[in-house]
Amino acid sequence: MKALILTYCLLMLSFSCQAQKDIKLEPKLENIAWIAGNWKGEAFGGQTEENWSEPSAGSMMATFKLINDGKVTFYEIEIIREIENSLVLQLKHFANDLKGWETKDETVDFPLVEITENKVVFEGMTFEKISENEMNVYVDIKDNDKVETVKFNYKKQ
Repeated sequence: MKALILTYCLLMLSFSCQAQKDIKLEPKLENIAWIAGNWKGEAFGGQTEENWSEPSAGSMMATFKLINDGKVTFYEIEIIREIENSLVLQLKHFANDLKGWETKDETVDFPLVEITENKVVFEGMTFEKISENEMNVYVDIKDNDKVETVKFNYKKQ
């Protein structure tokens, strides 16, 4: 009987711990500050670098770079900012000569869906904290009528 009660208690504790990880957090930058840092990984057949600032003045900003065969393929400038009691991730792409892909006033926007302890979900982009020094970023890339989710695995430098 004691073993049964102990097993039940451990099972409930396990469910409780999992439920705590899935608790939705307020849409505030301090709840996603774990994204800040210098991250490196691989994707699109090359090396990737993503450098996120700490939250300040209502935003976080980042630069992204893809390197193939020792040459930059493209850059991005990204921001996450507080807008109307929520967050939005916005970015612009640039060729290796800094010519913009989007028009002057156009950005690619990803509205916030939810934040949990280890995940920030935007429409089309998700940040997942694996550990203090590892995260995955999942990006939905549209090509005509198809959407492919690309996984970027990053290690903090």
